[in-house]
Amino acid sequence: MPKMPAHVAIIMDGNGRWAKKRKLPKIFGHRKGAMAVDRIVEASRSLGIKALTLYSFSAENWKRPKKEIDNLMGLLHEYLEKKYKKLMDNNIRLNAIGRLEELPSKVKDKLFDVMKKTSGNNAMTLTLALNYGARQEIVDAAVKLAEKSKKGEIDSGDITESMFADLLYTRGLPELDLVIRTSGEMRLSNFLLWQASYAEIYVTEKLWPDFEKVDLKKAIADYRKRERRYGG
Repeated sequence: MPKMPAHVAIIMDGNGRWAKKRKLPKIFGHRKGAMAVDRIVEASRSLGIKALTLYSFSAENWKRPKKEIDNLMGLLHEYLEKKYKKLMDNNIRLNAIGRLEELPSKVKDKLFDVMKKTSGNNAMTLTLALNYGARQEIVDAAVKLAEKSKKGEIDSGDITESMFADLLYTRGLPELDLVIRTSGEMRLSNFLLWQASYAEIYVTEKLWPDFEKVDLKKAIADYRKRERRYGG
């Protein structure tokens, strides 16, 4: 039986549908979703997961109404402000991936501040994918390789998969083992496309605000039943 996944990534889908089902404004779904983040981070830490990556705000999410974006950024800032002590108490390092420089300055400053303060923690790494798109990530890595080649630092014929992976946003994180998607949708939605090449994928009908520790344990139990062949 496979061991526990070292790195779990979650596509947290369903906040809007959760609110719509209850005839509530979408912000209520996002607030309930933030509560789910809190309990799943805590559950992941208690289960011994070494790295948890959450698809928090995609590059495509900027297309949403301004009011919703403002609410999401406000919730992110609030989470960073309120949960800093909990991250420290639980020895959790905060990390973030994506084109972070494009985030609102208030959110970006708080994010970098908490990342710096938690940088010495080593029980678990919590990574927030913010203004993230996997295609953007791959393009950014390709541009860096092209620049290195242009400067004569590398020869194009010497480029390897590991060299490319070291230029991705996720460098330094464990290999991705398991991708969980809530709300029943059967797609990756431009999330960790390179990293998910050999990851196991688990989809649940549960909407993200309703996702509990027991659901996380079900996903991990399902993962541990699978035989990972890596194309062999």
